[in-house]
Amino acid sequence: MVNKVYEKIKNYIKENYKFLLTIVILIFLFFYEMPFVIYRPGGTIDLSSRVIVEDGYETKGSLNMAYVSMMKGNIPFILLSFVLPNWDLVEAKSITYEDETVDDSIVRDRLYLEEGLDNATLSAYKFANKEVNIKAIHHVVTYITKDAQTDLEVGDVILKVNDKEFSTLSDLQSYINSLKKDEEVYFRILRDGEEKNCKANVYEIEGSLKVGISIVNKFEYETEPKITIETKASESGSSGGLMTALSIYNALTEKDITKGRKIVGTGTIDIDGNVGEIGGIKYKLLGAEKAKSDIFLCPYENYEEAKDVKERNHLELKLIPVKTLEEAISALEKEN
Repeated sequence: MVNKVYEKIKNYIKENYKFLLTIVILIFLFFYEMPFVIYRPGGTIDLSSRVIVEDGYETKGSLNMAYVSMMKGNIPFILLSFVLPNWDLVEAKSITYEDETVDDSIVRDRLYLEEGLDNATLSAYKFANKEVNIKAIHHVVTYITKDAQTDLEVGDVILKVNDKEFSTLSDLQSYINSLKKDEEVYFRILRDGEEKNCKANVYEIEGSLKVGISIVNKFEYETEPKITIETKASESGSSGGLMTALSIYNALTEKDITKGRKIVGTGTIDIDGNVGEIGGIKYKLLGAEKAKSDIFLCPYENYEEAKDVKERNHLELKLIPVKTLEEAISALEKEN
């Protein structure tokens, strides 16, 4: 019985070896990843279904977040990148931090998203003169340098440093700078719901004292009216901060700043409403044009590159650079 099955399999392979070889080659081509990624024009996400303000005002147009499309560098897509316009091949190592694990990168980018949503909410409520009660500020580790001598991990919430509490990141940095090189610093942290003790050594780089970690603020707060912001598990990064803030503001105020238009944009935002530079402006702008957008808002620092992309590709949308949330709102109110 076994011999008969073996003979059948053997004969099938002999008769169909070309087909089977083709399948193996195709699988290799599409699943073997080269050390590259491919950037291409992305799309837009309508925030009206994501930002839910209790008893919020409706909008006639839409406020949209722009995103970049990125693909892993398998061989067929790499070959296509040499043919298709605006498909750009980039070395994978150029978009990750040195010595960073994939898991740490995922946690870090998600923390940046959460920071951006907090900043968008707090700045929008402040500008709309609505009530926000900040109950607590948490300092969360987002990155650890290769030079750091520490047992801290990405995602750790710092509760105390040498038994001291700090309300701002600048106060914490000032305290580190007041210490001595090679001094040991003790951290009380929260990790996976459990408090732990960690430590790090102070070292000097470019005249400044460091412990080799990057930190973001996470806020606990209550708002009136209440707000819910929905995200997907696959989403990360802080570049949607500006548009999220605008969507929140528009739901909080009676005057509709969209005026029935499709408005797309990108940019980080801080708690004071300052708009920051982002990457991938080319792909976001081209994606917004493809989505038939009327207006594209971009950080002032990205304007020259965005203007060049607009002119070279003969884009029809209106490009508006902004430095602050206030500027963005004012520009949209003035535009017809």
